Amino acid sequence: MSALQYSAPAFEAKICPPAELAACLAKLPHPLVFTNGCFDILHRGHVTYLAQAAALGKSMVVALNSDASVRRLGKGDDRPVNPLADRLAVMAALESVALVTWFDEDTPLQRIIDCRPDILVKGGDWPVDKIVGCAEVKSWGGTVHSIPFLHEKSTTALLQKIRLL
Repeated sequence: MSALQYSAPAFEAKICPPAELAACLAKLPHPLVFTNGCFDILHRGHVTYLAQAAALGKSMVVALNSDASVRRLGKGDDRPVNPLADRLAVMAALESVALVTWFDEDTPLQRIIDCRPDILVKGGDWPVDKIVGCAEVKSWGGTVHSIPFLHEKSTTALLQKIRLL
């Protein structure tokens, strides 16, 4: 039997290292939406929120916390469950996501400044005035949104449920 050759999935081209962000962003139509998070175990709440956020513009960039950044958030010693490379790939595979990158700092502020989004979005647990990058995005004429949750889901609750099984 001969082995078939398969090319890498097209979605992997949506993964952009921070150092290459300017070149990757130049290819995206505006208005540009930016959001960020750990997105450790993707669930219905995440994908609903991401689709709603993406609908606010023409392209959406998602910045993921690095593994070290997730650990510093205090979500538990076993977090993230999925390493950054896996989380990047899963995020890039989503139709609503145009580009995915990451940050190692405690906040995504530098990525927000790098991207200069027209629209900054976080989930409904974040009041607009507490969203990192709010002042910066507003200073260049952008808008900031906190999207209410349609589905009360959380990775932490999901992991607690799994551990009980």
